[in-house]
Amino acid sequence: MSKQITVNGEARTLREEATLADLVAALGQAPQSLATAVNGEFVPRAARDTLQLRDGDAVFTFQPITGG
Repeated sequence: MSKQITVNGEARTLREEATLADLVAALGQAPQSLATAVNGEFVPRAARDTLQLRDGDAVFTFQPITGG
């Protein structure tokens, strides 16, 4: 079984049990170099392993902004 989500506006199909951490790994970028949001809500790196993605979720990845 699979589910449909969008990643940065592009449709993507994932396996039913996929977590946000699985998705980040599949994107091929270093997890620590990306910030993530699901349905407009920021998701800390520590929560990615337990966040089960659902059919229709909208995921956004972006470079964290540091400085000050």
